[in-house]
Amino acid sequence: MLSGMEEYRTKHHLKKQSSQEMPDIPDGSVNLVVTSPPYPMIEMWDHVFASLDPKIGKALAQKDGELAFDLMHKTLLPVWQEIYRVLSPGGIACINIGDATRKLSDDFRLYNSHSRISQDFARIGFQQLPGIIWQKPTNSPNKFMGSGMLPSNAYVTLEHEHILIFRKSGKRVFSNRENHLRRESAFFWEERNRWFSDQWAIKGEGQSLKASGTRERSGAFPFELAYRLVNMFSIKYDTVLDPFLGTGTTCLAALASERHSIGLEIDAALMNYARKRITTSVDLINSFIANRLASHEKFVNNGLKELKYRNLHHGFPVMTKQEVDLVVRYVSGVSASDIGVKVTYSVDPP
Repeated sequence: MLSGMEEYRTKHHLKKQSSQEMPDIPDGSVNLVVTSPPYPMIEMWDHVFASLDPKIGKALAQKDGELAFDLMHKTLLPVWQEIYRVLSPGGIACINIGDATRKLSDDFRLYNSHSRISQDFARIGFQQLPGIIWQKPTNSPNKFMGSGMLPSNAYVTLEHEHILIFRKSGKRVFSNRENHLRRESAFFWEERNRWFSDQWAIKGEGQSLKASGTRERSGAFPFELAYRLVNMFSIKYDTVLDPFLGTGTTCLAALASERHSIGLEIDAALMNYARKRITTSVDLINSFIANRLASHEKFVNNGLKELKYRNLHHGFPVMTKQEVDLVVRYVSGVSASDIGVKVTYSVDPP
């Protein structure tokens, strides 16, 4: 088993800058992108898009939804092109996006962002892989839209978002050193069965930012969502990029998973909020890791048969040979400086 005295480190760089150009990130230096951009035609993002292209504000004022939608996606296109440049061959991009429904003038309609982004990524050269429907559980009794109980002008409500998954070039080729890290980065058999389903039911993140000194709502996706994607599509000490940092959830998930990360954000107040969140969440991360390990042990104890393999580092039984070298470490220390955040890890709980 591993000694808790061994030290492992990751680095996390948060930068205040637009993601339409990423001159400080070299070609092919990123292994995974996990992000959620501003959603076109969702009203809370109108001012962000209008600040990038004044023609968007004019189109909205003129009730021209089709033009506004098109122009909003054109402001995202340079980001997608930069993502392609900075991703390594075989690198993965995961884009969480929600479609929008909106009424401009007398017309109520759907604005289909997930298909538009898929088309834009295909034109750039990405290969699209099977994606995930994120179902956001709701108990609201008043969730219908339109004419209520009367046909035919009632509308289906959107209770899901899309996680679009793209790959640059073909399958990733791993070096000998990376193959060792790949085995360490394995996930549990029961996690694989749950994570690689095309439907996830994960409760949404709290959106209020009123106490943070930034904007009122964040639009953030939940930590569990980002954590799964980071562990599914990267290995330890890979670099994970979020070009729309927001509250820092992707960087937090990378930190919890022993990956390096880069986060870009144009809102200085929001970036500072993300930095504080990342540096003060050690207890929450370690609690999450402890629960992950406890969940596996519960699965083992409730199993219908004795498992034939045993994990070398943690000592518990596992279902398959691929899980033998898996190791999950706790965060042992976080230090912040002007150039980023450094993190150390230990296999022993704090």
